[in-house]
Amino acid sequence: MGAAASRPQIEDDVTNAPLLDPPDWEAFRAAAHASLDRILDYTRDIRDRSVWQAMPAALRRELSAPVPRGAADLADVAAEFERLILPYATGNVHPRFMGWVHGGGNPAGIVGEMLAAGLNANLGGRDHAPIEVERQVVRWMADLFDMPQTAGGLLVTGTSAANLIAVLIARAHAVDGIRRAGVAGTGLVAYASAAVHLCVGRAMDMAGLGSEALRLIAIDAAGRMLIPALAEAIAADRAAGLHPFVVVGTAGSVDIGAIDDLSGLAALCRRERLWFHVDGAFGALAALSPTLRPMLAGIEHADSVAFDFHKWGQVPYDAGCIVVRDRAHAEDAFSAPAAYLRHEARGLSGGAPWPCDYGPDLSRGFRALKVWFTFKTWGADAIGAAILHTCEVARHLAELVDAQPLLERLAPVALNIVCFRYRFPHDADRQNAELVADLQEAGIVAPSTTTLDGTLAIRAAIVNHRTKLDDAEALVDAVLRFGARRAEQQGGKETP
Repeated sequence: MGAAASRPQIEDDVTNAPLLDPPDWEAFRAAAHASLDRILDYTRDIRDRSVWQAMPAALRRELSAPVPRGAADLADVAAEFERLILPYATGNVHPRFMGWVHGGGNPAGIVGEMLAAGLNANLGGRDHAPIEVERQVVRWMADLFDMPQTAGGLLVTGTSAANLIAVLIARAHAVDGIRRAGVAGTGLVAYASAAVHLCVGRAMDMAGLGSEALRLIAIDAAGRMLIPALAEAIAADRAAGLHPFVVVGTAGSVDIGAIDDLSGLAALCRRERLWFHVDGAFGALAALSPTLRPMLAGIEHADSVAFDFHKWGQVPYDAGCIVVRDRAHAEDAFSAPAAYLRHEARGLSGGAPWPCDYGPDLSRGFRALKVWFTFKTWGADAIGAAILHTCEVARHLAELVDAQPLLERLAPVALNIVCFRYRFPHDADRQNAELVADLQEAGIVAPSTTTLDGTLAIRAAIVNHRTKLDDAEALVDAVLRFGARRAEQQGGKETP
């Protein structure tokens, strides 16, 4: 390909303004197809690569270069991507990535993301098909959670944003006029389990209520919020003149995957007239598996549910979702008429209410298309089967851990997360942390760490649909091998 074959030209004539389209569409098409083929090959052959590798300092320096002022050939830019970026990604496409709760993506989602970029649709509002696609995706999820026809929602960056939106909706529902008068003097307080994700506290902070207004309720041995303790906290706050307004249930806790008693929480919220929100970042999509769906009993009574498609749904990042039982409450919290956003009965300004009436963003990308492509291509049953499969791999991993005297499991396996550690003779927390870094840097497997009851744990989250039973076996083998090496350096092995 010639050096300028797919390179845009800068025109001097002001009447022939610079264009960001290629002068040679066929050459550009060839380069674009090559890039698509390359990323599909990368996905197909992912097992041939290291899970993760650190980026060399010299390459990092290249990515600190100043903004390019001149044009370049698309093929050359793609070659830079392959050299500088592709080998040093997070690694969550790989089946042995078990750190944090990152989904593995899927090829149909790649195509959906590409086509969405081509449409370049703004889903803030107006009347066009992309918004109907998002509405369909939200309706699918409302039906999955057995919510009524009044339900609605949005696709957002992730559950962090979805939880913030839920807090803001609950806040507006609790206090009339709060959008005009502000939160001063409202005394609003919220409740969640001690295992709740940190983004809920951040949501309270960003909502102007303060993270200290989130009451963290004790959990049982299985990691579930203690409902009697919750009831006591609500009663104490009411007696103190405060204003309880929302309870956040967890469906899939970040550390061990625990699911709160959602039915019990829903009943308490009905009695206390509190908004019931479920943070189901990854666990809510367990509803796609008939085997796992009973664990979510009570989610159908939630006033709002937040979750991510980019975790268990295997949709490429980013794709979070907020579903609200009655979309009118979302409109009450966010609708803000303006002359330049005038809704009409017909024409392109029709289609009211618009998505911007349900959330904070006036400009929004077409995230729903990659979700739509994923569900339309593979089907909800296959996605649910993949979710169940990850839980089966996790149970297999737990059995392998339990069978090894040098390993110790630190928590029950509720869904797909296994927390354990190597029994080092000395300084076990630091040694297990170093062991995890050893595994990551070796590129063999990539778990993460967490702390349970003051003890550092190796945390393996089985989220990727590509992960198999033998990948769990590879993790245990690597932990034993690298752990034995470290124990030997300590001057002895732990006696089981």
